[in-house]
Amino acid sequence: MANGDTSPSRVGQINSAGDTDALFLKKFSGEILQTFEESNIFKALHTVRTIENGKSAQFPVTGVASAAYHTPGENIADAGNSYLSDIKKAEKVITIDKMLLASTFLSNIDDVKNHYDIRSVYANELGKALAVRFDTALAKVFIAAARSAAAVTGGKTGGILDVSANAMGDVSDSSDDSDNSDPTGAELTAALFTAAQKLDENDVPSDGRFAVLRPQEYYKLITGGAGTLAISTSAVNKDVGGLGSIASGSIPQIAGITLYKSNHIPSTDLSAVSTGDGEAANDVFGGNGVGYNGNFTNTIGLVSHSAAVGTVKLLDLATESEYQIERQGTLFVAKYAMGHGVLRPECAIELQK
Repeated sequence: MANGDTSPSRVGQINSAGDTDALFLKKFSGEILQTFEESNIFKALHTVRTIENGKSAQFPVTGVASAAYHTPGENIADAGNSYLSDIKKAEKVITIDKMLLASTFLSNIDDVKNHYDIRSVYANELGKALAVRFDTALAKVFIAAARSAAAVTGGKTGGILDVSANAMGDVSDSSDDSDNSDPTGAELTAALFTAAQKLDENDVPSDGRFAVLRPQEYYKLITGGAGTLAISTSAVNKDVGGLGSIASGSIPQIAGITLYKSNHIPSTDLSAVSTGDGEAANDVFGGNGVGYNGNFTNTIGLVSHSAAVGTVKLLDLATESEYQIERQGTLFVAKYAMGHGVLRPECAIELQK
């Protein structure tokens, strides 16, 4: 024997391929690492109507009456005397979209071999996929409400607020690239007060107002600057009546508007995209987009009231599974049948940079 070395038969190798640990047991911790659930907030921030059957729902819209001083002796009911109010009427119709679903297939042999419960994970992930689509679609419809014409002739509208300039624009799609600089925390705070003033002028109730911002704008309200803490311009500054916490990174209200942050605020041009939400039955942008898709190039958030947008629900979110003998596996499906639309444009304001 030339030396003291030997060549053991390594029990962890696969076909002596070199990896000496390949066949050793992987200790299962019992913890399944799923994707984090995205924050869905719009469900509770709008009007929802459930129907048992049919393809759409009608929401009647009425205008306002007028008043006039009466001349003694004149007939109030005489049309020529202008005492009678012609209260204008219209309607908003929201149509049920095609059924939206998410699905996957689990092979029986894989299910048997697997050492943890993957079925509940699959069902949960499919449900979350639809919840994200629901929330994203509603964010787009709130923006469409801000850009929509008045519900009745002579009625009021919301509009588009240029945050950097702190100026209201008209209800048309004003995705203008002339000034698209990122706003500061102070500019965002001022813009929220301007939005509150606009809602006051539109006679929108104070109760139920909210704002949804992208995270990068939301945290500027707390820091007061662009990535650096400037307490003098922070909206949580207690010296000027601020409300919130730097420690928790939260700010509940500004100008009586409840604040939320969301990753579902769109910020790209989707006006020509015909897939995804573009296949929806409700064309909320009226030709300036496809379905729920529009041009969101400069969009950074929205301010609204819950009456601005409505959802018609035919089938609520549900998950189901079926074992298929001929395919030797289980089909998992999550589905819902709903539609979203604009109800009261005067209740919504889009925030743009």
